[in-house]
Amino acid sequence: MPTVQTNDGTNIYYEEHGEGRPLVMIHGWGFSGRFFQRNMKYLAEHAHVITIDLRGHGNSDKPDHGYHVPRLARDLYDIFVQLNLQDVTVLGWSLGCPVIWSYLELFGNERLRQAIFVQQTPKQYYNFDWKYAHASCYDDASFQYMKAQVQLDTAHFDQNQINTIISTDLSKEERNMLLTEMAKTPTFARVAIMADHTRYDWRDFLPHINLPSLVLVAQKDSVFDWRGPAWVGEHIPNAKTVFFENSSHALFMDEVEKFNETVLRFMSGMIK
Repeated sequence: MPTVQTNDGTNIYYEEHGEGRPLVMIHGWGFSGRFFQRNMKYLAEHAHVITIDLRGHGNSDKPDHGYHVPRLARDLYDIFVQLNLQDVTVLGWSLGCPVIWSYLELFGNERLRQAIFVQQTPKQYYNFDWKYAHASCYDDASFQYMKAQVQLDTAHFDQNQINTIISTDLSKEERNMLLTEMAKTPTFARVAIMADHTRYDWRDFLPHINLPSLVLVAQKDSVFDWRGPAWVGEHIPNAKTVFFENSSHALFMDEVEKFNETVLRFMSGMIK
């Protein structure tokens, strides 16, 4: 299996297809790069597409440490360096967005040309000045409840996740493939990364991003109120926002053609 070894010795699995400018795609919490399988073939006809499995996920190593957003950002940096990627369009879905935000905070725009942020709120916890929280993990108490669900009945939790994030029909084979991918992430890794990720507040950082950015917002998501991800597009300078009216959280699976065309139009400079 193709892997990149990070500076702390963790092997990160990746897949690559196509030629041209690089498009690096980062999945969400508990998932893997294979969640982009509906998009891969078409995008690879126009770009050099690389999907990665974050540490602890998919076919990457599952070390007993490193489940912090800045560590995931450093892993991303190591991938860029070892694969000699330059002029990258980096795309993050859900957890993948904070990984990119942390990368930008740590390394600036190094090796990057553009960023695409898919369906992530800048703050997951609810408080008096933020109403667009995560639907089920919105404070420390709800995090503990989610943690118990994951630990006590992981298979049932994963089935509910699939039903929640995708609104289109899945074949039996596709559903089983996605559930198999999710089962590769051990409970300890899921809990550790969510414990770190869910407490961040990125609202102060987003206005300082100076990278051409595209924000994709799913308006029928039951994970996030769409106004949270839309806030990202409103506060990154000069970002462009595209709404997906018929999508749940995994909008790239619900509106495949629109997603693919929007990404490629942005990469080609047709969305400015």
